[in-house]
Amino acid sequence: MTAGLSNRKQAARRPKAVASFRPALLTEVRELILVARQQVAQTVNAGLTLLYWQVGDRIRREILKEKRAEYGEKIVAALGRQLEREFGRGFGEKNLRRMIQLAEVFPDQRIVVALLRQLSWTHFLRLIPITDPLKREFYAEMCRIEKWNTRTLQQKIGTMLYERTALSKKPDALIRHELDQLRAEDKLSPDLVFRDPYFLDFLGLKDRYLDRDLEDAIMRELENFILELGVGFTFVARQRRIPVDP
Repeated sequence: MTAGLSNRKQAARRPKAVASFRPALLTEVRELILVARQQVAQTVNAGLTLLYWQVGDRIRREILKEKRAEYGEKIVAALGRQLEREFGRGFGEKNLRRMIQLAEVFPDQRIVVALLRQLSWTHFLRLIPITDPLKREFYAEMCRIEKWNTRTLQQKIGTMLYERTALSKKPDALIRHELDQLRAEDKLSPDLVFRDPYFLDFLGLKDRYLDRDLEDAIMRELENFILELGVGFTFVARQRRIPVDP
C-alpha cells in the first residue's frame, strides 16, 4: 500500500510530456497569419483611401456650387471641427483639404480604384503636390506596376525620373496615349523606361580625365540606371568577354 502511494507521488512529480510538432508546421502557420495580416491591411487601406476620395469629391462638388471662395473655406473648417470631434483627427480640417485635393487631381473614381491595389494613402499624398497631370499619372502608374513603396516613389520624384524619360519629350497627346496603354495592358514601353541620352553632364567629369575615369563614370551610371528600371532588367558585370566568331 505504502509502495503504491509512493509510486503515484513520484509519477505526479515527473514533468509532463511536451507535445511536439514539425518545424515546418510553425513556418506554414506563421506564413498564413502574415499573409492574412497583409491582406487585411491592404483591404483596410484601400477602403479608407476610397472613403477619403468620396468625402473629398462630395465636399468639392458642394463647394463648387458657391461663387465665393471664402464661403467654401468656412464650410471646410466648420465641417472639419464637427467631424474631428466625432471621428478623430483623421477627419479634421487639414485632412479634409487633402481629401478635396485628392478628388481634384484624380477626378475619375475608376482610376483611383485601379490604383488602390498597390498605392496607399501615403502614396497619394506624395502624388497630390505634382502639378503636371501627365507627370503625376506617370508616377502613379509606374508605382502601381513596379510596386514602389512611398520612400522609393519620393526618391523617383526627387531624381526627376519622368523628365529623364524619352516619353516626357513627346507631345501631350502621345504621352496620354502611352499612359492609357500602360493602364490597360500593364506593359512598359521603351519610352517609359529609357532616359534621355543627351544628359551628358550626368557623368560628373571635369574637362580633363583619363579613359579609366570615363569608363568608371559610364559603368557607374549604367549600373544605377539598370537597377532603377526595376523588374525585367539585370546588371551582369562591369567587364565581360564576349567571343565573336571570325
